[in-house]
Amino acid sequence: MMKLLVYSAVLLASLLAGRPALAQQLVLQGRVLEETTARPVAGCEVYLRGSRQIARTDSTGRFSIPRLAAGRQQLQFSSIGHEPLKTEVDLTAEAAVLDFTLTPKQRTLREVVVAGPQARFGQTRLREVEGTAIFAAKKSEVIVPDNLVANLATNNARQVYARVAGLNIWETDQGGLQLSIGGRGLDPNRTSNFNVRQNGYDISADALGYPESYYTPPIEAIKRIQLVRGAASLQYGTQFGGLLNFELRTPEPDKTVAVTSRQTVGSFGFFNSFNSVSGTVKKLSYYTFAQYKRGDGWRPNSGFDSKTAYADLRYQFTDNFKMGLQVTHMDYLAQQPGGLSDFQFAQNPRQSNRERNWFKVDWNLFNVSADWKVTPRSNLNLTTFGLVASRKSLGYRPNFVERADADTQQRELITGDFRNVGLEARYLTRYDLGEAKSGVLLVGTRLYRGYNHSIQGFGPTGRAADFSFVPAAAGLNAPTSSSDYRFPNYNGALFAENIFYFGEKFSLTPGVRYEYIRTRAEGSYQTVVRDLAGNITDVTNTNEVRTSPRGFFIGGLGASYKAREERELYANVSQNYRSITFGDMQITNNALIIDPNLQDERGYSADLGLRGDQAQWLTYDLSVFALAYNNRIGEVQTYDRNDRPIRRRGNLGRALILGVESYGEVDVLRLLQPTVEPERWRLATFANVSVIRSRYTSGENTGKQVEFVPNLNLKTGVQGGYGPFKASFQFTYLSNQFSEATNARNSPQDERPDRNSAVVGRIPAYQIMDASVSWERRWLKLEGSINNLGNTLYFTRRATGYPGPGILPSDGRSFFLTAAVKW
Repeated sequence: MMKLLVYSAVLLASLLAGRPALAQQLVLQGRVLEETTARPVAGCEVYLRGSRQIARTDSTGRFSIPRLAAGRQQLQFSSIGHEPLKTEVDLTAEAAVLDFTLTPKQRTLREVVVAGPQARFGQTRLREVEGTAIFAAKKSEVIVPDNLVANLATNNARQVYARVAGLNIWETDQGGLQLSIGGRGLDPNRTSNFNVRQNGYDISADALGYPESYYTPPIEAIKRIQLVRGAASLQYGTQFGGLLNFELRTPEPDKTVAVTSRQTVGSFGFFNSFNSVSGTVKKLSYYTFAQYKRGDGWRPNSGFDSKTAYADLRYQFTDNFKMGLQVTHMDYLAQQPGGLSDFQFAQNPRQSNRERNWFKVDWNLFNVSADWKVTPRSNLNLTTFGLVASRKSLGYRPNFVERADADTQQRELITGDFRNVGLEARYLTRYDLGEAKSGVLLVGTRLYRGYNHSIQGFGPTGRAADFSFVPAAAGLNAPTSSSDYRFPNYNGALFAENIFYFGEKFSLTPGVRYEYIRTRAEGSYQTVVRDLAGNITDVTNTNEVRTSPRGFFIGGLGASYKAREERELYANVSQNYRSITFGDMQITNNALIIDPNLQDERGYSADLGLRGDQAQWLTYDLSVFALAYNNRIGEVQTYDRNDRPIRRRGNLGRALILGVESYGEVDVLRLLQPTVEPERWRLATFANVSVIRSRYTSGENTGKQVEFVPNLNLKTGVQGGYGPFKASFQFTYLSNQFSEATNARNSPQDERPDRNSAVVGRIPAYQIMDASVSWERRWLKLEGSINNLGNTLYFTRRATGYPGPGILPSDGRSFFLTAAVKW
């Protein structure tokens, strides 16, 4: 008994003595010096991999990171003017102050990206905090064009965006002049349901009143494409789609002059010349490019001629303050072959009965930005941006697309002039709430003024691209109306988001945004009445002024749980809002009726997903989503008193869209031999699948499938190579979808041919294959691609106006060859 008591006392004493050691938290202390001068490096950021802790060195180069466990720790060092450093240390209770040295570098680092296994893949994800933006718990995708083996010269969206699950892409022009993507039931037309930006500032015609993007930057000039789904509404605007941001290439930091030249030729007279010059001279850096693109098109009457130029100047005043100036110009002239009926498409999808339809765009963007590192933990960004642009469409567009056209027939002309200016300010700071809690706060504001002068009237006869208005003329099929409207639009917003960290694994990100919108329409429209012989018998003019001011709050909440650094469970829900557009407020079209009581769309989007990486051979993102619309705006087909088909645009009711989106990419060689580092061979395969169920839950179309929603959307492919040689193959499949809410099939077999306008109806399922190869050696790179390898005859869009109306066939098989040099 006595021995038992002694043993128990000794054991208890040992446990009590050992308990502090087991629970002891260590402090990592270090000093950062410059390699060549041995001077202390102040303001260096020290990032601890696997945690959210960031330390900064003081004036003596010292730093400390508390509350660490003993063992191996991975560190990354970042300092302006020095090469980044990654290293590992063994932390013990007896560890002294450790010294680290940085190599000087004659350039300015914008940010440090901790490289992970996903960097090898074609798609990555946004970090929780980037610059002055918060992306924690949001579903995001980042496309890196340099990681792709694809046709970049034509801006082929089917290949570039293949790794983004659920996107619905309209493919209607060979040159990639306009990007039209949607998803989750969003209308793809000119990507109008996304907030589209370039380097963080708006590039659409009017972000709220007319959110269509006529300008798309060349993929060859893009460094990254960032997509953030509906939860981006709190920071970037209220669109249901979220954010689409084109991050262009930045100045070359290590050269005074760096030149890139890419020349591409292809089928149907395609030619593309892209040339860029970049460099840094002391504190001044620059990047500029010029692109010329032309083609004859797959169909007759579909030629185009496009020019784009861009200049980016940046000056680093101090280590903590820099400014930049960016200017973009794009103009193009495109002939439009018009739409086809279902019968015409079945007969010959390459035919065209429109020789006099033209489209012209002139786009000019301006941006001045300033970035100030207020403190080692706080950053301020100010951006002022503007747009001076115009778009002009000229042609003959009857509701019956098979109707013949004649040179003596007067055409319809619509012009739009845009003058926009905006200011955005964003302040982001990291802070500590206590010993075990920290957070990141973002606050911002936006002031915006948009102005659009839209004229719709009578164009000249003939075939030339003559964009001049003329008086109304006699004629049976001549335009019967015109309008002249001005749309001043004012927008102000305040927003805030905050990441609250609860330990190392869990975080919450609430956000709120206040939006004020004032849209106004002031102008007049004219109606021309003709007798049965086509003679003008009466002309009436109507003046109109409408103003719609409104202010509202939207909110959202995101949550993130990381059981391991490379695996994250995320969830978010965010309110969304979409304003009625200028086209909803006033448009003159004999085949379209707009409900005068049209209301803005409201709703919410939600995501729940699991994403991460596995042992450097797999990256994945599996998620479910819900998107709910109230007052969804859309068009339905109906008939007038004379039994002629017309379209009615209005609030169709409530809609609910539920779906599963999945993406995965596998490095096959690492999977097969995880302990062997691949040398010259590369092989990776990817797939993304979205399965969606969509229904109207109220209104006259209750139970109908929501338009622009294929139930199955599949994209898969493989990319491999040996040494300087790379190749890729891609397969795309989309199931049937409808172009309007009544789910009308509208094919010659189902409807009377004399009532078949082909504007609404079913878009049949289609499957496409693409292949590309590249070879690179030092300063030379050769690329080749075959689009639509199987020469599938298909279409993705039934246009309701320009460039139709009717079915717009997508391109058949085409070939391209690129030669690129860089020095």
